[in-house]
Amino acid sequence: MTYISKFKTAETDLFFQAILSLQDDEECYRLFEDVCTINELHAISQRFYIAKLLFEGKTYQEIEEITKASTATISRINKCCRYGADGYRLTVDRLK
Repeated sequence: MTYISKFKTAETDLFFQAILSLQDDEECYRLFEDVCTINELHAISQRFYIAKLLFEGKTYQEIEEITKASTATISRINKCCRYGADGYRLTVDRLK
């Protein structure tokens, strides 16, 4: 079964193809430092880390202490992990 995103556009496809063309961490840093503000990159990275901690079974309180994220942010990520498109699960599992 092929996944069809609700957010699919030609611009998004082009951006994702650019991401898929990156070959190492340095190239990722170069692109994302140009594309994102420092706060955007921090927020994206924090969300992914929160998802990883949720999949490890950490509690909201533990995650809040580790990441300094609000419980509202943790709750939002938890909702995505449970009911979203499985992107967090897919990528966290691949990093194991």
